Amino acid sequence: MAEKTVIVIGAGLAGCEAAWQAARLGARVELYEMKPKRFSPAHHSEGFAELVCSNSLRSNQTDNAVGLLKAELSALGSLIMEAAYATEVPAGSALAVNRDAFSAYITEKIRNNENITVRCEEVERIPEEGSVIVASGPLTSDALAEDIRRITGGEGLHFFDAAAPIVDFASIDTSVAFFASRWGKGEPTDYLNCPMTKEQYDRFYDALIHAEVASLKEFDKQQQGELEVFEGCMPVEVMAQRGYDTLRFGPMKPVGLPLPDTGEEAFATVQLRRENREGTMYNIVGFQTHLTFGEQRRVFGMIPGLENAVYFRYGVMHRNTYLNSPGLLDETYAMLSRKDLRFAGQMTGVEGYVESAASGFVAGVNAACELLGLGRRIYPRETVIGALAHYVRDGGVSKNFQPMNANFGIIAPFDKKIKGGKKNRNAAYAERSLAWIREACGLPTENNEDHT
Repeated sequence: MAEKTVIVIGAGLAGCEAAWQAARLGARVELYEMKPKRFSPAHHSEGFAELVCSNSLRSNQTDNAVGLLKAELSALGSLIMEAAYATEVPAGSALAVNRDAFSAYITEKIRNNENITVRCEEVERIPEEGSVIVASGPLTSDALAEDIRRITGGEGLHFFDAAAPIVDFASIDTSVAFFASRWGKGEPTDYLNCPMTKEQYDRFYDALIHAEVASLKEFDKQQQGELEVFEGCMPVEVMAQRGYDTLRFGPMKPVGLPLPDTGEEAFATVQLRRENREGTMYNIVGFQTHLTFGEQRRVFGMIPGLENAVYFRYGVMHRNTYLNSPGLLDETYAMLSRKDLRFAGQMTGVEGYVESAASGFVAGVNAACELLGLGRRIYPRETVIGALAHYVRDGGVSKNFQPMNANFGIIAPFDKKIKGGKKNRNAAYAERSLAWIREACGLPTENNEDHT
């Protein structure tokens, strides 16, 4: 490896962003991509930054966390955002792109950058020394995954993302849901409980067993048999199919949770567990699911107290190679035990195209800065790009780390309540974040970019 060189493994969105930012700061970059010699089950094009599941990069509005993240990345000089706006197609308030043009734009930029050398080779082992960024994606090849497992210590790598929905606490009706830990153990605010009568449970149960499930990608189908052996990963709708009382003796068990008004137990109880220290996010316990997002809103909206729930993330269950990052990575996505080795993309525990690009941005900038003696660049939790990095480092309060997408629940809250409800609160988050970004970049205080 040449002096002052950053090796980047993988030319997806995270890898391309990392390579571009490192090169932009003056580091030499060697970008390794196994295509076209070998393709993962999800990829078909020879181009870089191939969009697999959708051409949509989601909301373009800064009152939405992913929209704010786009604005941050655009202001910071992201290649991925530059390509997205250059290849944009009409999609209302969302940012959608022409997939082929998007990939071609990024591929050309990367290949024509004089500081980047592209090597079409599969990497099976991570170099033992030197600055390295692993951005091999959620479908990392078996050989490289095994080497990552070796480096991270056996239990540091997960292969399935089985996550329950996470709800905005402010959207939960606490006149119905009540705080209590089972049998009074632990802190009362650790859990919120949504009690059900028999009639409410009957309606919910019927809707759940007849709800529409999301179609599986082919690479998920290949792993489905392996996924089914884990009882703890069982989708809630599959659990319900086993019998009327299965949920009542499982995740909806009412035992040890007496109703505050009567002291009696409900017919069934849905528990939500506090997901972060600030108590802005609550996880629906045991509700990992294959249901479509629309069906999750409809069916889970039948749970008393969650009728108007706002979801920071929906339940998911799919093939996803990712690190148990808390305790492994810092807020620059570097390994705590090896500071010159970084990870980027969905492998770190960020979820989504834009979030993957954001992690690549932070990893690439910091790899180059440290290599060139410029120190570290830490993005604060008041920004979405920083909040994601800190979530990956800390993982909230849950011991079961799960991938997370951009949402306002992980951003540092204000010291005082913002009047005017969710709209004003989110606008205040955006104003604070972009003010920091502009100051850090030496940009004017007024932002005139159309897409921010």
